[in-house]
Amino acid sequence: MEPDTIMDDLAKELNIALKAMAKAKDVNEKEIHSRIVKNLCESMGVFLNLASEMMPFEDDDV
Repeated sequence: MEPDTIMDDLAKELNIALKAMAKAKDVNEKEIHSRIVKNLCESMGVFLNLASEMMPFEDDDV
């Protein structure tokens, strides 16, 4: 899977979760969505850290 596709999909899911959290009326429902948002953000962070570690190894001069 392409890194751009992964980031786009994570961003879309994050946007969906944020909209659902904004629409939630119940505190428990808001908590559930906040945990989803937290997990998606952590996933994006892990992916971005890995990508930044791999950047020095890319060989664009070939």
